[in-house]
Amino acid sequence: MSRFELRVGNPIVALALVLVAVLLALGAGWWLARESAPLEPLPSATRAASSGTPSAAGTPSATSTGQTPSSSPSKARRPGPVFVIVLENKEAEQIVGNPAAPYFNGLAASYGLATNYHGIAHPSQPNYLALWSGSTQGVVDDGVHDLGAPTVADQLEAAGDSWHVYAEHVPGGCYRGATASGGRDGPGTYARKHEPAISFVAISRDAARCARISDLSSFAANAADLELIVPDLCHDMHDCSIAAGDAWLRGFVPRILDSAAWRDGGLLVITFDEGGVQNQVATLVIRPGMPAGQRSNVAHDHYGLLRTIEDRFGLSCLARACSARPLSEFLGT
Repeated sequence: MSRFELRVGNPIVALALVLVAVLLALGAGWWLARESAPLEPLPSATRAASSGTPSAAGTPSATSTGQTPSSSPSKARRPGPVFVIVLENKEAEQIVGNPAAPYFNGLAASYGLATNYHGIAHPSQPNYLALWSGSTQGVVDDGVHDLGAPTVADQLEAAGDSWHVYAEHVPGGCYRGATASGGRDGPGTYARKHEPAISFVAISRDAARCARISDLSSFAANAADLELIVPDLCHDMHDCSIAAGDAWLRGFVPRILDSAAWRDGGLLVITFDEGGVQNQVATLVIRPGMPAGQRSNVAHDHYGLLRTIEDRFGLSCLARACSARPLSEFLGT
């Protein structure tokens, strides 16, 4: 008998060989099962690391946050400028449909007309102060007043925005007189009571700020975010006829509507300071792309126009403007 046979014949050796064979068979089966099973996908973070491609600056994926990330943050579009023209002393029924005002009524047919817009008070000056500061400031006349209240000019400057007043025939140099005539705008008369900015001492006593009040010959549609346009006593229909004022509008308004500043999201409002007993005034709202002939019977006034300007530039509200209704139905907002 060989030495091998002797060892195999040994019961202990035989048992050991059997155990080794069983273990080898089990190991082979586990290996075959592992090789035939599909591989599980690696977690996203592991895949990124293993591929050498980092996730975007460590930002969680859309799946993990439940939100879709934008490709890049977009800056809010800057609103276009606001132009305000204020005419004088006509009730709405004197203007709307009047053949003496064909240009005004043509604008109403092409753009928007607020049919329930009212002045604030009588006489003229408190209406301009209301539009500029949100209050009549206790003024009940057309006299010269020097006021210390905040205005929309202060708001705009604090927000990094700009303003300019174009008053026909106003002299330069912080002119504080009640009236003036002639100058670069030709014949005609300026009235301080119709130009509100100069009545606030924070402007009238600051040469740099009151330099933003200039005559109409210097008009530029792209000069400021808010431009208040004050025609002279004839062109605003105060001293002259409706036809004369309408003719002035026909000559001046295209300088706004043909400008890139207005076409690129600008807004033009043409209103009257006050009317008659009803104090209801015709007010046009003119912006690019609005429905032709839009009408609104929503109640509005000069406080609401100020609120419209404040809302447009993201400003807080002044005094009575805080409770006023903006002209938002005309703005698509």
